[in-house]
Amino acid sequence: MGFFDFFSSRKNRDALVKGMERTREGVFSKIARLITGKARVDDDMLDELEELLISSDVGVDTTIKIIENIQQRVAREKGLASDQLQIVLREEIAALMAVHDNGLKGLELPADQKPYVIMVVGVNGVGKTTTIGKLAWQFKQQGKQVVLGASDTFRAAAVDQLKIWGERVGVKVIAQNMGSDPASVAFDTLKSAVASGADVVIIDTAGRLHNKIGLMSELSKIKNVMQKVVPNAPHEVLLVLDASTGQNAVEQARQFTAATEVNALALTKLDGTAKGGVVIGISDQFQVPVKYIGVGEQMEDLQPFDRVAFVEALFANE
Repeated sequence: MGFFDFFSSRKNRDALVKGMERTREGVFSKIARLITGKARVDDDMLDELEELLISSDVGVDTTIKIIENIQQRVAREKGLASDQLQIVLREEIAALMAVHDNGLKGLELPADQKPYVIMVVGVNGVGKTTTIGKLAWQFKQQGKQVVLGASDTFRAAAVDQLKIWGERVGVKVIAQNMGSDPASVAFDTLKSAVASGADVVIIDTAGRLHNKIGLMSELSKIKNVMQKVVPNAPHEVLLVLDASTGQNAVEQARQFTAATEVNALALTKLDGTAKGGVVIGISDQFQVPVKYIGVGEQMEDLQPFDRVAFVEALFANE
């Protein structure tokens, strides 16, 4: 099943709308009440809108950017009817996220990169290994051969969890003993993937928050060793963040983008939080495109990100 078929299915659109319910009810539904009884958009209304966006963890800088863009439209169009504010806000948020779209589409693989190597980074507890398992399942549903590498060798539980996911999904997992060199595991994983003609390799990494120097050194070593087997690997460095942690997720993004060349984001646990606006702020602040969002517990609830559908879900039924 291709990306557009997958995402356009009614089931997944319904899951997205349901998954964004707490964010929608917690913040974005208030926008409708904000404009009730007012004819035109004025400064007071925009001040209130600014407060609402910040409270949804969109972030101060990103919120200011959105408000300034709306103010420019109000000035350019000689005023704006209050009932148009939601439409304009939707357009501005979608446009803002489009700026940092590098063309990557979830579950699509470039034909000239086989195996396609994904290195997954993020702290413990954000749903990193679960995200890897769900990605492996979805790629396998496409008929792709997937190999997982257990390079988080500092926790036995991490290796065991990845093995459980491998058995559940039916994909090969390359692992070594606890405390082994993570780069060695990555090397063995890529060698195995190349030998077997695998389409996708997903490498798990340690979920510790190192200092920047230690983190950069470890991830750089893994990357350098992988490139001995597959030039230019990893093709994708996917940072997994827990959206429900709000500004903590922002700080984690700051640490990891400083330590390695993150070029894709996965935001998990959106269904359990009213802080879904953090997706907008992180994408804008770090200029990295969101590739996946998690909106539930089922395998298919890790969805390829579509900025237009995401914005529609934020304002659904409003």
